[in-house]
Amino acid sequence: MKYQSQKVALAYFVVAMALFAIQVLGGLLAGWIYISPNFLSELLPFNIIRMIHTNALIVWLLLGFFGAAYFLVPEESEREIYSVKLAYLQLIILVVGTLGAVIGYVFHIHGGREFLEQPVWVKFGILVAALIFLFNISMTVLQGRKTAITNVLLTGLWLLSLLWVFAFIVPDNLSLDKMYWWFVVHLWVEATWELVMAAILAFLLLKLTGVDREVIEKWLYIIVATALFSGILGTGHHFYWIGTPGYWQWIGSIFSTFEVIPFFAMMSFAFIMVWKGKRNHPNKAALLWSLGSATVAFFGAGVWGFLHTLHGVNFYSHGTQITAAHGHLAFYGAYVAMNLAIFTYAMPILLGRAPYNQVLNMVSFWLMTGGMAFMTFVLTFAGTIQTHMQRVVGDYFMDVQDVLSIFYVMRFGAGLCVVIGALLFIYATLVPRAELFTEDGDDAGVGEKA
Repeated sequence: MKYQSQKVALAYFVVAMALFAIQVLGGLLAGWIYISPNFLSELLPFNIIRMIHTNALIVWLLLGFFGAAYFLVPEESEREIYSVKLAYLQLIILVVGTLGAVIGYVFHIHGGREFLEQPVWVKFGILVAALIFLFNISMTVLQGRKTAITNVLLTGLWLLSLLWVFAFIVPDNLSLDKMYWWFVVHLWVEATWELVMAAILAFLLLKLTGVDREVIEKWLYIIVATALFSGILGTGHHFYWIGTPGYWQWIGSIFSTFEVIPFFAMMSFAFIMVWKGKRNHPNKAALLWSLGSATVAFFGAGVWGFLHTLHGVNFYSHGTQITAAHGHLAFYGAYVAMNLAIFTYAMPILLGRAPYNQVLNMVSFWLMTGGMAFMTFVLTFAGTIQTHMQRVVGDYFMDVQDVLSIFYVMRFGAGLCVVIGALLFIYATLVPRAELFTEDGDDAGVGEKA
């Protein structure tokens, strides 16, 4: 570890992994309710469990992004973080806001807008924390070396923070409300978060492969250009059926088709950099997660997103289990796996030990990825049957759900694999081993000269 202030990232990663465990356990519980609908129905209804599951996902991913920034920006900028105290203050605000929101949900205190259910005071706290972060990181970058990686990372983080303002705007008109809602939800996950993902991936490949920075930066700018070009107007695929003008059906269909390109570019980028790589880096687990993230993101966000993004198809399929299949694989590949990749790379450095738990870490990758892939196939088949029976034939919703029950059992089994893999990852990453290594100022974190 080159800079002492990078240790701030350790606190962010630990809190993120704790919320990761809560999130996947909440998802497993929600999956069981699909099988046994009355389970905990009075104590903890499904809508509350769903809120905890999705909100924990968003918060721990954001904590991972913030921690990744605090880890990689000092190395890229070649200076310490502007204020370590502000970084810890930001974390405290986020943890207090998260706990407050969860306690509120349990007592049925929430805003009601999916993903944006947080009470106003929690939303305000998130905004304050984001502003602290932006000031802290921006000052660090401005006073140090500027690189393509920090430029793209800051652009993504600034944009996602600015878009959060729309979470406070709740118009009376339902169509307008949905438009502003998608400004946060879509433009986060299909535009600004892609920039953050690309920057973290570029940093990891720079460290793990030893490819020249100039080559990585050229790829990074291509990915950013295609992500913003397709992602911004690609928001239109959410405007098809909410009362907006009909031209959005064509804008959404055309630009959503292009959203496959940045994810294909990221997958190609990852494999070509490894192929060109001059370094045999000992942290094989971090490389596996990096390649896995780019690959699964292409299939989850790119291919499965394209399957039902055209308005002629989406008319029948929107809101079915096909949407759930796409959402689970896309989030896992693009953001969950990328966060776990930076955790896998950075934690041995932050904890001062070689990654001796690599085998367990890689087993967790295959458990989670295999479980999520099977879950995606199961939900895709379920969604196809649901679309035909419910939207084409016109059968009653509950009759269709009875037909899909076998798929929900299989989905629960897949979710169990994901949970086991997640808990194994946390154990492999955090539990120390007897073997330590002597730091020699390198950035590999495994006693290897970079």
